[in-house]
Amino acid sequence: MDTTLPRLTLPLSGLSCASCARRVERAAAGVPGVATATVNLAAETAEIAYDPGLADAARIAAAIEAAGYGVPEERLVLNIDGMSCTSCQGRVERALAAVPGVLGVAVNLATGAAEVRVARGAVDTDALVAAVQAAGYAARPDGIRPVSQRFGSGTAILVLCLVLTAPFLLDMAAHLAGHHLLPAWLQLALATPVQLLGGARFYRAAWAGLRARAGNMDQLVAIGTTAAYALSVWHVIAGGPLYFEAAAVVVALVHLGKWLEARAKHGAAEAIEALRRLRPEWAARIAADGSEERVPAAALRPGDRVRIRPGESFPADGTVEEGETEADEALITGESRPVAKSPGDPVTAGAVNGAGLVTIRVTAAGEGTVLARIMRLVQSAQASKAPVQALVDRVAAVFVPVVLLIALVTLTGWLAAGADHATAIVNAVSVLVIACPCALGLATPAALVAGTGAAAQRGVLIRDAAALERARGLDTVVFDKTGTLTEGRLSVVAVAGDPDTLRLAAALQQGSEHPLARGVLRAAEAEGISLPAVQGFRAAAGRGVAGTVEG
Repeated sequence: MDTTLPRLTLPLSGLSCASCARRVERAAAGVPGVATATVNLAAETAEIAYDPGLADAARIAAAIEAAGYGVPEERLVLNIDGMSCTSCQGRVERALAAVPGVLGVAVNLATGAAEVRVARGAVDTDALVAAVQAAGYAARPDGIRPVSQRFGSGTAILVLCLVLTAPFLLDMAAHLAGHHLLPAWLQLALATPVQLLGGARFYRAAWAGLRARAGNMDQLVAIGTTAAYALSVWHVIAGGPLYFEAAAVVVALVHLGKWLEARAKHGAAEAIEALRRLRPEWAARIAADGSEERVPAAALRPGDRVRIRPGESFPADGTVEEGETEADEALITGESRPVAKSPGDPVTAGAVNGAGLVTIRVTAAGEGTVLARIMRLVQSAQASKAPVQALVDRVAAVFVPVVLLIALVTLTGWLAAGADHATAIVNAVSVLVIACPCALGLATPAALVAGTGAAAQRGVLIRDAAALERARGLDTVVFDKTGTLTEGRLSVVAVAGDPDTLRLAAALQQGSEHPLARGVLRAAEAEGISLPAVQGFRAAAGRGVAGTVEG
């Protein structure tokens, strides 16, 4: 056996006897490139030696599953920085897919997020981060970056570029009328900060691509604008036409495009952050001696007892042990009315407790809660690819080298035809800048991110991009109940019986926080009714309120 081959340990499920182990071994060994496969029945794992050039974890896992057994998996989300086009996306996907134990990768260019399916316990997050860094990009093992950081980081540079580029636009308009507003030295002064400060991000990304021996859209921007700027600087010294406005405008417009892209990401991230904020950061855990301790909600574990006060959100999934209350579970059911909860009833993390004080026994916490699964659904939908994107990816993968080749042919063709160097360079630069940015590679993922994010903010969860694409063919939408279509703001539409009924009912509801009570109080306020005092007010969870009004 070749001991130099890398070894992979995969978890297994569905094994019941030695013959199961042998069938898994034969299935794994049948994959081209697998040298040996040994199953540990007691540990339910398979240790596999394989040639990475011929086999990978995904193919081996598929062969095991085809034999009737399972390979338990988990999903990890990484934030990727430095991607600028679909070529970058493809390199990151290939780098992550090459890590032993990775079963599948989906990188979303618009969100900068990579969802990685890995064999449970077989892959260390640090290995994924290192693989991305080796490809020339930065990665962080965190599902969501701070929205303000992601959205606002490029605003200052964008404003600088736009302010310094505006005079060029005025000069171009004046040039059409036969006037020149900007002397050469002023054009140089305006264009230099745009090229050096605004272009810095393109230079960094272009250099990262070169180190990874791959092309990206930033290289097109960097080469094109640098050529136009350098030629103009030379013409300031030696005399000749200036093209500072071409370089400055391209840098400013690409920055504007990046800012608009970040704005779309901002909305999508906010949708998930809004879900994340539903779960409180802290919880009141009850210790074994009955005392109460304040702990982070992330520290809760199944079996813990937690006390929830009126108006607080439930920090974990669980069942009510003590007390009665009502819980607002609109995030799960879409129903605006609170649901009565008594001992034995289930509660969901993120739901809002009503007027009762309750103690719950935690059944699921952290990433195991229903709320966490909803967040993962939204993230998975944003990271998934629609069928149309497969075509986009194939085209964009060769886009950069083809554009560079066309620009080179343009340059040599004009020189061969006897044109001067300035004309040849300007025409080659035109080819480069026309191709910037790669709208083809960005439009589809950006649209998917914006669509899934906007839907999540409105309570509609889209499970994958393919479903969103198929939705364009829908002609009928059927809802299972009307509660999901209501405003969630109850109101009084009619009052029957004694005209004084509304006044008395509203007076009684003054001490209640129930949505029905708020609806009655709004109706009384709209009528300008003065409410009398209430004696002996009491509320019964799920049953209403009682008290004495005017004797």
